[in-house]
Amino acid sequence: MSKQFAINPKLDFVIERFIDAPTRLVWEALTKPEHLKEWYMPKAWGRVSKAEMDLRPGGIFSIDIAGEDGQDFPNLGCFLDVVPMERLVWTSMLFPGYRPAVFDDVPITAVVTMEAVGTGTRYVFTALHRNEADFETNKTSGWAEGTEIAVGQFVALVQSMT
Repeated sequence: MSKQFAINPKLDFVIERFIDAPTRLVWEALTKPEHLKEWYMPKAWGRVSKAEMDLRPGGIFSIDIAGEDGQDFPNLGCFLDVVPMERLVWTSMLFPGYRPAVFDDVPITAVVTMEAVGTGTRYVFTALHRNEADFETNKTSGWAEGTEIAVGQFVALVQSMT
């Protein structure tokens, strides 16, 4: 996947942050399951009960969320592109090994980019949606709000690692 792609505001959800930490710490917090468990799910909504990541194209991206009632909700996807400390792309449209996915949720392709800016990092999370209806569902379901909260938790975690 190229570094640049066109953002469509009718289909794409974008969060951009400046993180006052070196890119290597941003990458570590993003890609190590023990750190991901600390920020991926808004703390008031539940927790990550299991996380598995095989950082290579075709590798597994698996995060199980435990809801307030303790029930686990698996989230399984596939990495498409991995460029250490620059870009990480995964999708819920495919299972590991590029196998076609079966799901009952709104699928996305997530693109995370990061670049060093002075002593900090410019971090951009983009969720690409199939169509406007999927994007609207994610905005009204709480997914967008939860993602904003999770990114806030992510930034706080990274900055606490310095």
